[in-house]
Amino acid sequence: MADPSTVSRRSNVSLAQRAWRIRRNALRMAAVQGQGYIGQALGVADVLAVSYFHALRYRPEEPLWEGRDRFLLSVGHYAIALYAALIEAGIIPESELETYGTDDSRLPMSGMASYTPGMEISGGSLGQGLAIAVGVCLGLRRKNVNAFVVNLLSDGELDEGATWEAAMSAAHWRLDRLIALVDVNNQQADGPSSRVLGFEPLVAKWESFGWHAQRVDGNSIPALVAAFDAARALTEPRPRVILCDTRMACGVDFLERREKTHFLRVEPDEWDAALAALGEMPA
Repeated sequence: MADPSTVSRRSNVSLAQRAWRIRRNALRMAAVQGQGYIGQALGVADVLAVSYFHALRYRPEEPLWEGRDRFLLSVGHYAIALYAALIEAGIIPESELETYGTDDSRLPMSGMASYTPGMEISGGSLGQGLAIAVGVCLGLRRKNVNAFVVNLLSDGELDEGATWEAAMSAAHWRLDRLIALVDVNNQQADGPSSRVLGFEPLVAKWESFGWHAQRVDGNSIPALVAAFDAARALTEPRPRVILCDTRMACGVDFLERREKTHFLRVEPDEWDAALAALGEMPA
């Protein structure tokens, strides 16, 4: 559980409400460009809400605080999702939401660490994030900084050999402050991830690489909270992975039903419909 003194928290705002706000922020940003990776943003909103408002230690007013937990976005094209969370966390002003993807914006369509507060790495080259997370963990260990490193990667990145080299290295170095989150949405640019390159059995595979593995419904906030708590409380000296089965475009039913949701182009009148489909903020 994050130390409340280090996290921006509005009073009486639940994790479900945080996730709703993150989805709403993402839809408002996508409407600026009329297209984007909104399916992924809606799908991982619950994962990000639990990460930023339950699990991570950080100071919104001091994004480079040395003692912070690091959240590394391996999938750079999920940037719209992370921006939505960083806005909700108070790290990025909400006033910048309307600048998404425009010239001179701090919110480019693919995440760039040099531009955006709270963006720890530039993750456009897929399959590299977990290796970077291993390096960050080793660096923090040398500096005696007792912080967690959380790395969000996609199931498509499991096609990459570098991901499994990093997984092997993390186990070798007993990186017990590393938590990998895998967005298992079974969707990538070339079609269903499982059809492009079969990746099951995921739990057994990660365990065989020396990781503590859990698999949960990535759109269930109670399941995610329990998984994060278990991962942080584990005393065994090995890395942890939480495999999150998510639904692309979760929360907007007519987008969920689309056959291809990896990159969505939405008609201008549909953005208002998407916001309406999201419904009222949960009580």
